[in-house]
Amino acid sequence: MSTHETRSTCPYCGVGCGVLVESDGQRITGVRGDPEHPANFGRLCTKGSTLHLTASPRVATQARLLVPMRREHRGAAPAPLGWDDALDLAADTMHRVVGDHGPDAVGFYVSGQLLTEDYYVFNKLAKGLLGTNNVDTNSRLCMSSAVAGYKRTLGADAPPACYEDIDHADCLFIAGANPAWAHPVLYRRIEDARARRPGLRIVCCDPRRTETAAAADLHLQLQPGTDVMLFHGMLHLMIRECWTRPGFIAGHTVGFEALARTVADCTPERVSRTCGIPVEDLHAAARLFATSQATLSLWCQGLNQSSSGTAKNAALIGLHLATGQIGRPGAGPFSLTGQPNAMGGREVGGLANLLPAHRDLANPAHRAEVAALWGVPSVPERPGRTAVEMFQAAADGEIRMLWIACTNPAQSMPDQATVRRALERAEFVVLQEAFAGTATGRYADLLLPASAWGEKDGTVTNSERRISRVRAAVPPPGQARHDWAIVVGLARRLGGRLGRPGLFPFEDPESIWNEHRETTRGRDLDITGLDWAMIDRAGPQQWPLPEGATAGTARLYQDLVFATGDGRARFDDTAWRPPAEAPDAARPFALNTGRLRDQWHGMSRTGAVARLFDHAGEPAVQLHPQDMERLGIGDGTLVRVASARGALVLPARPAPELGASQAFIPMHWGDEFLGGRDADGTPLAGVNALSSPAFCPDSKQPELKHSAVSIERCELPWGLVALAWLPEERALTIRQALRETFDDFGFASCVPFSGGAGERIDVLLRAAAAEPADQAVLGRIEQLLELDGPAALRYADPRRGQRRALRLDGAGETARLEAFLLAGDTRASGWMGSMLRERLAVGGHARSLLAAHAEPPVPVQDRGRTVCTCHDVSDRAIRAHLDGHPGGTEERLRSLQQGLRCGTGCGACVPELKRLASGADGVPESARAQACA
Repeated sequence: MSTHETRSTCPYCGVGCGVLVESDGQRITGVRGDPEHPANFGRLCTKGSTLHLTASPRVATQARLLVPMRREHRGAAPAPLGWDDALDLAADTMHRVVGDHGPDAVGFYVSGQLLTEDYYVFNKLAKGLLGTNNVDTNSRLCMSSAVAGYKRTLGADAPPACYEDIDHADCLFIAGANPAWAHPVLYRRIEDARARRPGLRIVCCDPRRTETAAAADLHLQLQPGTDVMLFHGMLHLMIRECWTRPGFIAGHTVGFEALARTVADCTPERVSRTCGIPVEDLHAAARLFATSQATLSLWCQGLNQSSSGTAKNAALIGLHLATGQIGRPGAGPFSLTGQPNAMGGREVGGLANLLPAHRDLANPAHRAEVAALWGVPSVPERPGRTAVEMFQAAADGEIRMLWIACTNPAQSMPDQATVRRALERAEFVVLQEAFAGTATGRYADLLLPASAWGEKDGTVTNSERRISRVRAAVPPPGQARHDWAIVVGLARRLGGRLGRPGLFPFEDPESIWNEHRETTRGRDLDITGLDWAMIDRAGPQQWPLPEGATAGTARLYQDLVFATGDGRARFDDTAWRPPAEAPDAARPFALNTGRLRDQWHGMSRTGAVARLFDHAGEPAVQLHPQDMERLGIGDGTLVRVASARGALVLPARPAPELGASQAFIPMHWGDEFLGGRDADGTPLAGVNALSSPAFCPDSKQPELKHSAVSIERCELPWGLVALAWLPEERALTIRQALRETFDDFGFASCVPFSGGAGERIDVLLRAAAAEPADQAVLGRIEQLLELDGPAALRYADPRRGQRRALRLDGAGETARLEAFLLAGDTRASGWMGSMLRERLAVGGHARSLLAAHAEPPVPVQDRGRTVCTCHDVSDRAIRAHLDGHPGGTEERLRSLQQGLRCGTGCGACVPELKRLASGADGVPESARAQACA
C-alpha cells in the first residue's frame, strides 16, 4: 500500500514543532520533523520522534477509549451506549442541574492540549449558552502567572519575543526552566547560537543543577521560592552601579520610583543570605543582564507554579524595563509555554477570568462586546471558578456536574485528596478523553471517546505566538469523535432545551476559527488578515496579523508603545515574601517537581512507548547524598514522603545536583504507575497527593513547585520484583491489570522498558510490604506474566514468604530468560534483569536461577542507564568509549557521535553527552570565572 505524508504539528510542548506524518490510509506508520516549519526546521525530540508509536493500532486497541461508556453507579464497570443516547443523557443531566441549582453548579475543566477551535466552542458553550464562567483549564496550572505578569507590566498577555531572538541575544537569562529537557528542540537552537557566537553568555537560575544549569556560564543555585528576592537584588545592584537606563524609564514606563524604594532594602548581603548564592555571582548576573547588548530571558514553571507567580514574572519583566532590554532583536522577556496550545486557549478566553481575544471578564464593555459578537443577551458578570477553586467547590457540593476534557486532574491537580473527593461527590462527571486508562476515568459517570493527534484538524499557537495547522492523517478509531464536534452536539441539544437554538452553526473547524478570528478585530492579537489558505500557502504565522498585512509580527513593542492606556509599561512594586508553605521541624524538606526528558505530563500518551522509559525508568525521590547519609538511607531505600495533605512511598536516589534539605520527584508519576497503601490503609496516589493547593492571589496558579515534606525510612522488609517480556499487543492491558494489585502492598510501581530491542517490551513490577503478600495475589501476578504455565520453573516456600518463578525461551545451553518473579529475597533481581534485557543465554543453569543467589551463575554485566534513546546507547558504553579517547570536550563529543552514533538522532541527549565528555558533573571553574570576570 502506498504511503502519504501529512503536514501537522507536534502535540507535546509549547515549542510547536512541525511534523510530517506518514500514513498508509488507516494507519500512521512514521513521523519526521518538518524542515519547512520555522519552529524546528526539521528537528524533533525523543517524544516527537516516537509519536507514530503512540498511534499504532496495537496501542490504540489497548489504550484508546473507542465507544461512549456509561456507569450506572459509582464503582460499576462502564457499559457502552450510542452517541445519541450519550449526548442526550449529558444534555438532560446538565439541563436538570442548571434548572435545580443554577448555571454555576456546572464546571468545565479543559486542556492546553485541545485545539483552538475546541477551546472556542467550550468557552462559548459555558459563557454564552449556559451562562456560567466556570470554564477553566489545566493551563491554569501552567501559564496563568505569565498571563498575569505580562498584563500587569506590559498591558497585554503577549510574549513580545520570538525564537529568532535567541540568534541575536548576547545574554540568555534562563529562570525556573530546564529547556534542555522540557523544550529540547528550542535548546538545540541555543546550542547552535552558542556555537556560532562563543561570546554568548548564559545565566541559569534554578535550585537544581539541571542539564541546562550545568551548561550555563553562571548557575545561580538559589533557594526554592526566593526568585523575587533575587530579581530585586539584581535591580538593587543595577541602580547602585548605574546600569539602568534612566532615559528609557522616564520616557516609556511608570512606577519605577516606588519599586526602587522597595529594592533599596534588597542589599547584596541580604539577597545572598536569603537566596543562598554568593554575592559575586549576584553581581555577575546583574552586570551581564544589564550591560549586554541584548538580553533575552526565558522562563517556565519555576516562576509560574508559585503562590508568588505573578510577582516573580513581573519582577523579571521589570529588569527588562529598567535596562531597556525589550523591543529589539535579541532582547525581551519570553515565557515558554508548557503545552502545545496553552496560547490558543488564552487567545479564545478559555480561562475563568477571560473572554475571547484577551478581553477581561471584569470589564463591562468587554462583556458587552462578546455578547454582541455571540448574539446573546449578556455574558455573566460573576467570576468563574479557577482550577483549584473549581474542584474545591465540587468537593464542597457547590458544583454538581463536572465536564472534563483532554486532561487528567486525578493525576495533575495539587492536593489529590480534595480532587478525588470532588470527583466522588459530584452528582455527574463527564470525561471527554482519547485514552481509557487515566486515573480520572475511574470516577467518570459518562466517558466520551475523543479523537487524538494524527486524527484532528484545526490550529494551535506556540510560545512565540505562531499559529500552525494541525491536520488529520488518519480517521479516528472506533466511534471516537472530534472534541469540537462533541461540544457542538451537546450545545445544539442544550440550545433547544434552553430556548437558544442557532448559537452553534459550526460544521467544521474552519467555520469555528473564522468566528474566533472575527472576535480579534482591533485587539492586540488581531488576526483578521489571516485565513487557513494563507497558512497553507505561506506556512505558520505569528500574531498580530491584521487585515491588510502580508505577514505576521515577529517582535512586539519595537515602537516602545505598550498595550496600556497611556502606552507606558508598568513596574510592579511587590516585595518578596516566603513560599506559602515553608519547611519546619516537622517537615524539613522543600519538595520540588518537574519534568523528565522523555516523558509528557501524566504519560497517558508517552506511557504507551516503552523506549521512552529507558532514560529514567522508575519513580523515585531524589535527595542530596548528605541528606541520605544523615537519614541513614542508601540508594534504593524505600522512604515515606509526607506533606500536610498526603503521603507517598518511593525509593530514594542520590542527587548531588540538589541543594541540602531539598527533594525532587518528577511530576509524571501518578497512580497509573505508582501506588500502594499507607500504614493506616489509606491508598497512596501519585506525586500530587503531596503538593500544595496554595495559589497566587492574582493568577490563581497553584504552588506545585514547593511543598514542605518529611522524609523517613519506610520499614517494608518483604519485597517483590518481577520482570517479563510481553508482546506489544498485550503489554498495556497486562500493565493495567497489574496496577489492580497495587493496594495489596505498602509500595508498588509498574513501568515498561524497551530493553533496546525493537518491538520488545519489558514490564517491570516492584512491590514491598510489611508482611509477605497473599499467595493468591502472587498467583495472579504470575498468571499475568505467563509464569504459571507448565513450562515455567517455580519454587515456593509460603512459610518463609519466599516465591520464585522463571519463564525461558528455548532449552539447554541457548535458553534465554523471558520472565521472572522474585518474592521475599530479591537480591538477584539486578543481574537477572540484565540477563533478561540483554537476552543472555542461561547456559544450562536454568534451575540454579531458582536459588536466587546474590551472584549470577554466568558472567553478567549491567549495561547501565540509557542516555541516547534514539540509538540505545548507555552511559556505560559512553564511558568505556571515552576512556580511550583523550582530548577536549568537543573533540570527545564528536568521537562519541561518530563511534556510537549517540547524539546524532533527535539531539536531546547532547547536553548529557557534553557533560560526560567534559569529565565533570558541571561547568569547569574556568567558565564560571570567565562569566564573573
